[in-house]
Amino acid sequence: MTKNHFIYLTTLLVSIPLFAQQEIVKDTAEVQRLEEVIVTGQHNPQSVGKSVFEVKVISRKDIERQGGNSLADILNTTLNLNITPNTSTGKSGVSLFGLDSQYFKVLVDNVPIINEEGMGNNTDLTLINLDDVERVEIVEGAMGVQYGANAVSGIINVITKKSSRNVWDISTYIQEESVGDEYEWFNKGRHIQSLRVGHKLNEYLYANIGYTRNDFGGYWSDRMGEKYDRNDDRRGHEWLPKLQQNAKALLSYSKNDFSIFYRFDYLNENIENYSKLVAVNENPATGTTRPISQDELFTNNRFYHHLNLTGSIFQKINYNFSISYQEQTKDLERYSYIIREDVKENIEKGQYQQRTAFFSRGTFSNLINTEKISLQAGYELTNERGSGSAVAILITPGEEKTTQNLNNYDFFASSEIKLSESFSFRPGARVSFSNIFDTQFIGSLSAKQNLNKGWELRAILGSANRTPNYDELYTYFVDVNHNVQGNPDLLPEKGLSAFFHIKKKTSLSEGKIRLKNKLSLNYLGLNDRIELIVVQQSPLAFQYNNIDKYRVIGAFMENEMYVGNLKAQLGASIQGISKVLKTNNNNNDDFLFNLQLNANLSYTLPKWNTTLSTYFKYIGEQQQFVEKTNQEGVQVFETGKTDDYSWMDATISKSFFNNNVTTTIGARNLFNVNSVETTAINGGAHNGPATQIPLAYGRSYFVKLAYNLNL
Repeated sequence: MTKNHFIYLTTLLVSIPLFAQQEIVKDTAEVQRLEEVIVTGQHNPQSVGKSVFEVKVISRKDIERQGGNSLADILNTTLNLNITPNTSTGKSGVSLFGLDSQYFKVLVDNVPIINEEGMGNNTDLTLINLDDVERVEIVEGAMGVQYGANAVSGIINVITKKSSRNVWDISTYIQEESVGDEYEWFNKGRHIQSLRVGHKLNEYLYANIGYTRNDFGGYWSDRMGEKYDRNDDRRGHEWLPKLQQNAKALLSYSKNDFSIFYRFDYLNENIENYSKLVAVNENPATGTTRPISQDELFTNNRFYHHLNLTGSIFQKINYNFSISYQEQTKDLERYSYIIREDVKENIEKGQYQQRTAFFSRGTFSNLINTEKISLQAGYELTNERGSGSAVAILITPGEEKTTQNLNNYDFFASSEIKLSESFSFRPGARVSFSNIFDTQFIGSLSAKQNLNKGWELRAILGSANRTPNYDELYTYFVDVNHNVQGNPDLLPEKGLSAFFHIKKKTSLSEGKIRLKNKLSLNYLGLNDRIELIVVQQSPLAFQYNNIDKYRVIGAFMENEMYVGNLKAQLGASIQGISKVLKTNNNNNDDFLFNLQLNANLSYTLPKWNTTLSTYFKYIGEQQQFVEKTNQEGVQVFETGKTDDYSWMDATISKSFFNNNVTTTIGARNLFNVNSVETTAINGGAHNGPATQIPLAYGRSYFVKLAYNLNL
């Protein structure tokens, strides 16, 4: 895709709305007025406006407009949430309010997703496919009472489709996308194919199956790929190639007040790491060379089973039970690659990491159900088993691995009390028993007040703990060059958050202009935060310990405007972070502030069945205290900085043939961001500090062609 193509696309995005201002469909505003029904954190499904919690919803239409394939794609411009890719592992790291993904939970239909470090937390968002997703619900702030450990900064709940009005739903699409300015039909770029079939077997029974193949050719930059045979550090890729294959199936039954569904999800991911080092192997006798490199193939396999039952007892008490079994394994194949002969030798294969989990969650709602009071009680059971560590990647075929268990048994209850038509509050409590930690107690208190003229007030006070993950507890990586150990005596981190929301809904010009404005104040605190610290200088040794205190204060505002077929969103956030290391007397507890802005704009031209959308986010300069050694050899804290940057995506979506065919073209990262400079990173256990944070591989373009048949 050339510069001229980019200029043409930008001109098209700007000019079309200027010639289409009069194209308004009368019932578009009526559709937008309907509030979606949400389930996250609710006693019973209800509209966003009635919820005591403040819940953000990303609808199916929003997902399609962005051309998103994974959860990472659609969250990239969300306020207060930052996504940072890892070029060497292929994972996407996520932070919410400055806390990484260990502190918020990712759920699918209220069930946490397994990964190599636990259940629900530290989830790689690139591994969650969106093809069967109905909507995504986000709740910010501690949700420990409702969802247990690790729901410290918030919840992301992916809601999948479980029924249809049609007898047959057949949808398929192909998507071709450049990686920066790199694209070839097979070796370069991103190539996605998907097929999904849903069938309504009768009035009560529905089934669907789906398959998606996502082939990412890696980002080459100035590297030369697998077949390059010179030893000049140019072999391989800047970002590793990976192939994801995802198969899904659902069977659901619903009649009267009883529903049951079973969902299966299988993910396979292969990540290829071609070493940049090449052994030339020159033969002086013949004057020939036989270049060889040491390469690796990483394979992830994830199995997900979920059985859910919902209904009512005596048409009064609502129940909701989920049972889930999940497994994720990580395999490694190491081999010597004879480059010119395209042959593998000295192959070593083995599984170096495995996690399995049995999870069950059950709730009984309306145990007390009057005009003033409703009561919900429930339980959660999590049994995890794991072996291996991502820190120490060791292949030991035939050798029995040490397996450890992490088990939690939780009971929780909450009550929603309506003191009047306009005021309600919800107290809640949870007790958690574990085979490793002492009994944990968690509480919350939320309130909602409706005022006149569309004003709403919400206050949410909640606590949540983060339990140490498997690596922090059990890692043992000790050899001649390394000494990194877990700590089975770690305590859970204790988190507390408070959010206060003021929301106003306004309707002007007889409903032709509608506004939603929200101002939020937030506080989030952590005690006993876990860090990897030096516990011995000579020889150098590292261990995880509870030594840190973390505080966040801030304010953010989000605004929406609907005018006919125009939808606009504008947000701003300023967050201050204070981090204190208890083991260092010279630490600094000052708050360092960061500014974020975001704006989304969507305009529909009904006559042309076309929607134009833009998504913008600005992340201001970020600061962090970094421990360094001064000229006198004394450990001091200095202010490190990470440069600011802006991100912008744009899409054009057009439907043909009675909306059966949809074409979406788009550009990601219009400002061509690759990386940002930083002085805010400490050196790790094995290397010095990084000076750059990779964010993207530059401006890229995509074309998506989708076909939908509904019978």
